[in-house]
Amino acid sequence: MAALLLATRSSAEEAVCAPVAKVPLERYLRQLSLDLLGRPPTIEEYRAYQAKGSVSEEDIRQMMSSEEFYERMRDYHHALLRSNISASVNDNGDSRLSNSGGEFVHDATKGTKRYEPYELRGNTSTAVRGVNGQGCDTLILQSACGAGGRPLQDPHADDLTVEACYDEMGVPLPVSFDYDTNFYACERLDATNANITSCDASMLRLAGKEEKYGYFCDMRWLASDRKLHPYLCKPDPNKNTTGALTQEIMNAAGTKVVAFAHPNPPTGTSLTRLDRCTLEQPARNGVKGTYAPQRGCIQREGVEKRPAPFFHADPAAQVAVCAVEAQERTSNPWTMESCETARFSRDRTCGCGPGMRRCEVAAVHTARVAAINEEPSRITDSVVRNDEPYFNILTTRRSFVNGTLSEFYRQQQGVGIFTVTSPANPDLIPSIPYTQPTTWQEYTRDSHHSGVLTTPSFLYRFPTQRARVNHFYEAFLCKTFVPSSDPLPPPEDNCNRENNLAKKCGCSYCHATIEPTGAHWGRYDERNALFLNPERFPRLDPKCRDCALAGDTNCGGECSQYVMQAYDGDGANSLGMLKTYLYRTPEEEANIQSGPQLLVERMLQTGDLERCTVKRIWHEFLGRPMTTEEQRLYLQQLSEDFSRSNYSLKTLIQKLLMTDAYRRID
Repeated sequence: MAALLLATRSSAEEAVCAPVAKVPLERYLRQLSLDLLGRPPTIEEYRAYQAKGSVSEEDIRQMMSSEEFYERMRDYHHALLRSNISASVNDNGDSRLSNSGGEFVHDATKGTKRYEPYELRGNTSTAVRGVNGQGCDTLILQSACGAGGRPLQDPHADDLTVEACYDEMGVPLPVSFDYDTNFYACERLDATNANITSCDASMLRLAGKEEKYGYFCDMRWLASDRKLHPYLCKPDPNKNTTGALTQEIMNAAGTKVVAFAHPNPPTGTSLTRLDRCTLEQPARNGVKGTYAPQRGCIQREGVEKRPAPFFHADPAAQVAVCAVEAQERTSNPWTMESCETARFSRDRTCGCGPGMRRCEVAAVHTARVAAINEEPSRITDSVVRNDEPYFNILTTRRSFVNGTLSEFYRQQQGVGIFTVTSPANPDLIPSIPYTQPTTWQEYTRDSHHSGVLTTPSFLYRFPTQRARVNHFYEAFLCKTFVPSSDPLPPPEDNCNRENNLAKKCGCSYCHATIEPTGAHWGRYDERNALFLNPERFPRLDPKCRDCALAGDTNCGGECSQYVMQAYDGDGANSLGMLKTYLYRTPEEEANIQSGPQLLVERMLQTGDLERCTVKRIWHEFLGRPMTTEEQRLYLQQLSEDFSRSNYSLKTLIQKLLMTDAYRRID
């Protein structure tokens, strides 16, 4: 019976394989060339192999030593890792500089100059200048503002302005203002009479306007004719918010209107008064060093001249920069709040920093995203090219930087958009000029790094611990997480009230694996690429714990990484603890300390990594997954060959391309 069974099984295998003939030499060569090199063979290659009569393993090895093959493998790994963070980086333009940074003369005969400065025009302009999207005054040089009296666009407001162009700490003050058309209806005074050239009393009379409204006149630049024009502004009568501001508040002399107010504001009215615009900026909430632009007013500072920023084509050039953006402080000189966070663009005292490293232009952001996307491909390319053990792509500390990333890491650029910890001491990162984006150099990252799994590309593309686990399982273990089909327990079951997903009913089926595995990324912050260094982020921070116990969940903004509120008993016992340690067992805490390297080592012991790699390479080169029959015939043998070759990807590919299954493709 045993002999008969064996004979029958052998006959079945032959029935599957024997009738299918191998493709001809020319077809086989074409398959190999397309799959390995991404192109069909040349006529010369066809003739050479026809003369030889076959394609050998050595021939395949030779193909895999070409740049075309390495490019093919870079594309493969780029797709495997989904290396594209374009949609993963929070870039709403608040750190994006506008304009060219040059200077030009509009009217050479009059010597009139207007600058085209680098300036921030994002949402943060509201906090700096009063209105979203507003830049500085491009006609006035801030540093010359106080020389011989202020050269103001709005001299009719001199009675309430100060002579200084900077406050006591050197922070630039406004040099001109415009009334905000979100609140005011503004009439151009010289629209029908070109002789009206300013906002003084004689010009108002010439325009047929009452002099008492003189404080509500401003000079504003029109790009259409590149000139300043006088406008008289009053609260917009057609808007619900300003139409009721009909009461005119006069100055002490009773000669000029200084404010428009609601004569009888009902309870809950948010806008009851609009005061005349000036060049003074009151402190926000009374805190000196913070600035609150006056409501209804656009208050602009002037322009400074500065050395070219890091991204400029001519490093020796002098460029025009708005005075606020031109500042280089690391902290607010009044409040000592850091300028090295996203808040720098809302703080009038900070600026873009040395070399304007905290700000960017569109091309800089594009270059950074492209370089971050390419880094994992560089790592995988070096492993494949050197025929190293394939899973070094998941564990190596080796990486690469080009000019874009070198400057990014060494100068700590990208504040407010990218939150990335420098992968090594900046002094140990190769120094490559920003202007050399195609020059890549190798270096060694800090000890906590683990191949592609800790690159900014992977961390940003998969922004949470759970997302990182999910993609690791999918890409390298060929496994996916599927919810259980078992019925849920009744609502009154205690497991429904669990905050720990590894224990919560309906969730534990997957999260009992996801949570402890995610702990391997526990020292990498979520939604960015910040490494939570134990020296800076200890497991337990007493300051955060004390704040939490006192009910201060903000704690000066320094404890966002820590448990500051309790939602269950575990949370109550974990106040002041780094969030990643919440609900962790001792084994999971070891995973946090060891990082992704330990995860890779464990998966190598199970054999899942090599089996998945065989399946993925099979799919890549045959264009479809392994069938059940093919897994029975080939998976174990190819996996063993892969392991015996010290996980050489080239050897795996070579063995696969010599199988009957590949050579039977038609």
